[in-house]
Formats: sequence, C-alpha cells, structure tokens
Amino acid sequence: MLGATILPQSLWVIGVTIAIVTALGWFFGRTLAGKAMLAASHNRLAAELVGIRVRHVLLLAFGLSAAVGAMAGILTAPITLTSYDVGLMLALKGFAAAILGGLGSGAGAVVGGLALGILESLGAGFISSAYKDVFAFVIMLAVLFVRPSGLFAARSAERV
Repeated sequence: MLGATILPQSLWVIGVTIAIVTALGWFFGRTLAGKAMLAASHNRLAAELVGIRVRHVLLLAFGLSAAVGAMAGILTAPITLTSYDVGLMLALKGFAAAILGGLGSGAGAVVGGLALGILESLGAGFISSAYKDVFAFVIMLAVLFVRPSGLFAARSAERV
C-alpha cells in the first residue's frame, strides 16, 4: 500500500480490534451486565446498595479481560515472534497508547495506538530504526506535558 508492505496478519489485528472495541462499546452501553460493571467501577458501595452483586461483576470483569488478552495474544503471536520477554515492551507501548488516546476513552486508546504505531514506524524509517522504541516514549512524554489527560480524554464532572 503506497510502497509499504503490510502483512495480512496486521490486517487481521486491525479488523479484530475494531470488532472487539465495537462489541465492548455495545456491551457497556446496552446490556445490564455492562452497566453493572460500570457502576461497580465508579462506586462499589453504591453499586452494592442498589443490589448489584459486586463479586459476580468482578468475576465477569476478570473473565472479560482474560478473553480480550487471550485474543490479543493469539493475534500478535505470529507478528511478534513471541519470547519470554516480549510482553514488557508491548505493555509499555500499550500504556503509552492509552496515555496518548486518553485513559477514559476506549476508542481514543485505539486511535492513540494507531497513531503511535504510525509515528513510530515513520520515525524508524526516516531517522533510525535503532531508536524505534524510544519514539513511543518521547511521544508519550510530549503528550503528558502538553495535555496530561490525553488527546481524546473523556470529560468528567463531579456533583458536589
């Protein structure tokens, strides 16, 4: 595409990521279990007081996160050529993408991850591939200095 090589596995990662983010957005916005998870994450005591079984919600949250993590591992294993220490750099870059997109916005984190990946690849191509991993953290620090809440941070207001 435009002179760049894109692996078919990368297209699978993008497609499945879009499907998972869409499904999670629907789950949290439209289902009773998703709304219960959001309520328990905001205020555990208030969720218990309105009848939400917080222990069941926590079990569901851990199961859901394990399923998403398993899908991520299955999709990225052929690309990253897994080894015992590959997870640390993926986790740090995932954190940088979440900071870039905004911690309160799931779609913002995905957009931040795509932007971070594109900027990292461009930096490795134009400057030097030796500094490929440095670009992610320099971008994260720049965003934290300019806009600490991230580029697509969810606006929040508290009632007093």
